[in-house]
Amino acid sequence: MLDFDLAALYQVETKRLKEAVRRNIERFEGEDFMFELTADEYNSLLFRLRSQSVISNDQSQRGGTRYMPFAFTEQGVAMLSSVLRSKTAIEINRGIMRAFVRMREYLTSQQALTAELAELRNRLLLVERDTHDNLEAVNDLSEDLRRDIDAIYDAIGALSVKLPQAGKTRRPIGFRTESDS
Repeated sequence: MLDFDLAALYQVETKRLKEAVRRNIERFEGEDFMFELTADEYNSLLFRLRSQSVISNDQSQRGGTRYMPFAFTEQGVAMLSSVLRSKTAIEINRGIMRAFVRMREYLTSQQALTAELAELRNRLLLVERDTHDNLEAVNDLSEDLRRDIDAIYDAIGALSVKLPQAGKTRRPIGFRTESDS
């Protein structure tokens, strides 16, 4: 975000914002917090903003800027809220700190959920393997049972061939004497 946008957000003058940054420049060292735009970068940005009709009227009526604006990164915005002394800056700083705490809690809970999901995934794989093994065992049993049933049908079929046919008399079973013959 640019310094004039942040000044409006924090409800301070851009000049005061820049003064606070310069007084605490050691807090903003490195491009991971803040950097000053070059004239080319600023002009390119203004051209894009004008072409989108986004630039405010008061910015375009000033006829430009004496000093190039500062561009703040996410970390720079957080640092800036701790440097400024306005009531709004204090509230924003509190909000940022609360957001960081919530984000840390969220990440911690996500790590726990990720671990639980990994454990559930592993359990599911074990259940799938066990189910596959059980299905193979059931198939083997079914095959054995089919063979046994086929053997029973074959035995019944063999017995039915040996049954006496209608109209034929059977010899009596038991002890015979000579008079019986």
